[in-house]
Amino acid sequence: MNIPNLKSQSIPDSKSRLQSLDALRGFDMFWIISAEVIIHGLSQATNLPVFNWMSAQLHHTPWNGFTFYDMIFPLFIFIAGVSMPFSFGKQFEKSGANKLLVKKSIYRSLIKRTIILILLGMVINGALNFKGYENTRFASVLGRIALSCFFAALIFLNTNLRGQLISFFILLLGYWAALILIPVPGFGAGVLTPEGNLSAYMDRMFLPGQVLRKVYDPEGILSTIPAIGTALLGVFGGQFLRHSFDKINNLRKGFVLFIVGIILLLLGLLWNQVFPINKNMWTSSFVLYAGGWSVLLLSVFYLVIDVWDMRKWSMPLVWIGMNSILIYMASHGVVNFESTSQFLFGGLINLTPKIWHMTWLWIGVAIIQFALLYFLYKKRLFWKI
Repeated sequence: MNIPNLKSQSIPDSKSRLQSLDALRGFDMFWIISAEVIIHGLSQATNLPVFNWMSAQLHHTPWNGFTFYDMIFPLFIFIAGVSMPFSFGKQFEKSGANKLLVKKSIYRSLIKRTIILILLGMVINGALNFKGYENTRFASVLGRIALSCFFAALIFLNTNLRGQLISFFILLLGYWAALILIPVPGFGAGVLTPEGNLSAYMDRMFLPGQVLRKVYDPEGILSTIPAIGTALLGVFGGQFLRHSFDKINNLRKGFVLFIVGIILLLLGLLWNQVFPINKNMWTSSFVLYAGGWSVLLLSVFYLVIDVWDMRKWSMPLVWIGMNSILIYMASHGVVNFESTSQFLFGGLINLTPKIWHMTWLWIGVAIIQFALLYFLYKKRLFWKI
């Protein structure tokens, strides 16, 4: 983990790393940089049931419930957790006997990374517009990624597997107990409405600057606690994949992950009966349910790409995955890909029926993004934080 810079690095041999992890990260990011608008355009242009269903899945659930779009954020945190045992493990292997110095180096990198991601999140929120303290949103998607992964990394580095599991259960059960048992002034205890839940109250009372939804912030203070659990689920998956077992080969690892994903889905649905699956509060049932889908996706990508060695199809996703923060920043205000697509392809787009314009415009956006990411990949330029 380095201070963010576009740095030329060698592309690791595909056999020496989990290409499936880079591809899954790229798959996750693809939906929020261009694919979602393409699907909305196809739904509008064709009115086909399959595209209408996909378009409906590419909206967040207003409150309780779950859509595909609700999975994108926790999946990214999960993937970051999976990568920890691999990245930290390599650093310890290179260190020899001097583990303490490596830990100190990792801590410094973690602190830098956390601060930088929080600041970048504020930049995406418009902090550089200087609209004043009350109109500056300090909470952000990148901020939640930073904080959840920071604390998950501390737990991973300082506890064994038993300690990590205990921490995971304490985080989820403790958050549930807090939201159910601690009374909110004016509402009482156990009220899980947008205004009445404890997490929203903490945001109104203690979150600096702007609260995004007025009465709560989906990336607020208290709801970051269970997000650490999302990162820890990834840590468990990463340790399982990295560890060598006598009777579990890579093929069996993929199927074990698939079964674990199903179990997590069922546990999330069971907990949903008393503690609803809710992304905005990042409820404990949401951690398990979104985690179940994340593990299922990891198992499929791992089996197809790393076990069965079907790699070529995933390369465009790898281009995204290896520069995920860069393309996220570029697509959220830094670069106007839509105007660039209109400039390059507008003449051709205008030759098509108007109802198709949005679809073709954003296909153009995707082409430009993939071309940029391919260029960076071939030049071995990766923005690492």
